[in-house]
Amino acid sequence: MPTKFNNVLGTIGNTPLVRLTRLAPPQVNLFVKIEAFNPMGSVKDRLAIGVIEDAERSGALRPGQTVIEATSGNTGIGLAMVCAVKGYPLVVTMAENFSIERRKMMRFLGARVVLTPAALKGTGMLAKAVELAQAHGWFLCRQFENEANADIHSRTTALEILGAFENDRLDYWVTGCGTGGTLKGVARVLKAQRPETAIVVCEPDNSPTLGSGIVQARRADGSPVDSHPSFRPHLMQGWTPDFIPKLTEDAVALKLIDKIVPVNGADALRCARELARAEGIFTGISGGATLAGALQISAAATTGANIVCMLPDTGERYLTTPLFEGVGVDMTTEELEISRSTPSARFDAPASAAAPIVQQPPAAAEPVASAEVADFVARVIGDAEQPLVMFALEWCEFCWAVRKLFAICRIPYRSVDLDSTAYQRDDRGGQIRAVLRERSGSKTIPQVFVGGEFIGGATETLDAFKDGRLQRLLAQHGVLVDESIHVDPDSLLPGWLHPR
Repeated sequence: MPTKFNNVLGTIGNTPLVRLTRLAPPQVNLFVKIEAFNPMGSVKDRLAIGVIEDAERSGALRPGQTVIEATSGNTGIGLAMVCAVKGYPLVVTMAENFSIERRKMMRFLGARVVLTPAALKGTGMLAKAVELAQAHGWFLCRQFENEANADIHSRTTALEILGAFENDRLDYWVTGCGTGGTLKGVARVLKAQRPETAIVVCEPDNSPTLGSGIVQARRADGSPVDSHPSFRPHLMQGWTPDFIPKLTEDAVALKLIDKIVPVNGADALRCARELARAEGIFTGISGGATLAGALQISAAATTGANIVCMLPDTGERYLTTPLFEGVGVDMTTEELEISRSTPSARFDAPASAAAPIVQQPPAAAEPVASAEVADFVARVIGDAEQPLVMFALEWCEFCWAVRKLFAICRIPYRSVDLDSTAYQRDDRGGQIRAVLRERSGSKTIPQVFVGGEFIGGATETLDAFKDGRLQRLLAQHGVLVDESIHVDPDSLLPGWLHPR
């Protein structure tokens, strides 16, 4: 692969195939295709560039036109990347029950995320996307029906797999099913060029939309009329929406599927966790589910069989889902015991005489503030145009707690970041701190002032907000706070302050 690219879009695809050495039965070769190696961490990066560039070529997408799509998250993240590079505004509709990390990532990339009620399922977020596209003249990607979704997999994913097994047998290809683009696009190429390869599709055992054999009712454009009668809510985000996508139905009609494997949600979680701990490979619930299906195939496969299993994304999309249930942020009992096995740097005991003595360097002399710096501090604190000022440090978590409060409440303020490059020359940051110590009597940072009055540090500022004193002071100086915004200031403090 080349190592230089004109932009990040050139890094999509060419993801690795990795043989599992500990989880797979020894008599077979089980390879996983790790789509997390795509730049935004999922197989849907391929879909995103395929759909957008096809629309550009056909003229369906005009320069500067807004793109919109309904997505469980990964498609939206891929589209956000592509649209950022190409300069298209992006709106995503997404059911509220999908993981929070996904909506944050899309917004971080510049997309706008419109949530729909969980009770309306996938058809609800799809209907909202169609409605918005029609109302505003936006380009709707239609990932579930768009042939460009399947085409990109025929041109890339399928050829990558064939190239890896050019001189070797390929017995099974195992995939999950979301939009149907990966399934249709890869399966039709494998069937044409390697007809001996069995195509295996996994779906949730409690939501067997394909396995039911019941046809999906759909409109002339291929979109679903309503939820499929066999759909039930399940754990595998990105798999099996509450309807059978047109691209998936195409794969069925073309007789591309050799076997459907039902997968239990608990097995999906278990396999994702075991894959991380036994093989060092990080995937999400849908990847764990596909692996669970591939392990079922492996158990019955003949000796020497080569099996390829798709892992569609990274586990980082699932931090707030059941996949990470029981994975805490605080130390476990075992970890506490490890900490207690040596005397230093412990939370449960004061510094011990038995702890090793570390020679501390002599304290640096406190800088002496110049008259110019003292005058600067006085002018900043007394600035009637910007009565709220915070003297802060860029890296400090307590400073960020105050910043978050001001941002949530849309309160204008000035921040003087003492560790920034602007205040490094001649140790201006240190000189300012010396002036602040003299003025407020406090050595800590941040220090917050309103109209020249010292409020305090982070906790004092948050307390002043809770009891309304901060709002009253701001109002006296012409700064009004929106009373309709409700926030628990204590929730903004660093998480490690919470009791263990």
